[in-house]
Amino acid sequence: MAFAQQTSAKTQPNDKASLVGNGNDSRGPVNAVPIDPNYVIGPQDTLDISVWKEPDLTRTVPVRPDGKISLPLLDDVQAGGLTPAQLSVEITHRLKKYLTDPRVTVIVTTIASQRIYILGEVTRAGAYALLPGMTLLQALSSAGGFTQFANTKNIYLLRVEDGKQVKHPFNYKEVVNGKNSGQNTVLKAGDTIVVP
Repeated sequence: MAFAQQTSAKTQPNDKASLVGNGNDSRGPVNAVPIDPNYVIGPQDTLDISVWKEPDLTRTVPVRPDGKISLPLLDDVQAGGLTPAQLSVEITHRLKKYLTDPRVTVIVTTIASQRIYILGEVTRAGAYALLPGMTLLQALSSAGGFTQFANTKNIYLLRVEDGKQVKHPFNYKEVVNGKNSGQNTVLKAGDTIVVP
């Protein structure tokens, strides 16, 4: 009996983890996705800055359009263009003037700076947060599906490569049927999907 209770207690966190990011809540997947250690912070992201044993310095802050955040004692700190680990080192370095051995943790709680755009014959055209590893097919599902006039054989992806805009074809019907799956590319920030 005791063994069964220990087993269920050990599996419980995994069960919760499997429920996170199931797509039922529009904010869920953005907050539930583990952040790549190389993720670069950008404007409109939200950061949780935690200074160990210093509750007055611990806070959640948005990254402003200029890429900076405001913190007590430090005023403006450049966050845009840095990884969370790099920002943690920078804040730690600057806090050493005021604290002995500060311990700073930076967590990205909302990813809003990296966006993709979906245009044309979809239910909900617009800008969407780019999740790590998001494919073209996954992005189209975020837009709520196609309208009755959509030409699903001639969808295309516009991407800037080496300073030039490049058009990549995407045939939805082929990809869904398991043919030519190489068209289902992983998206990058700034990509635009057009459904004619």
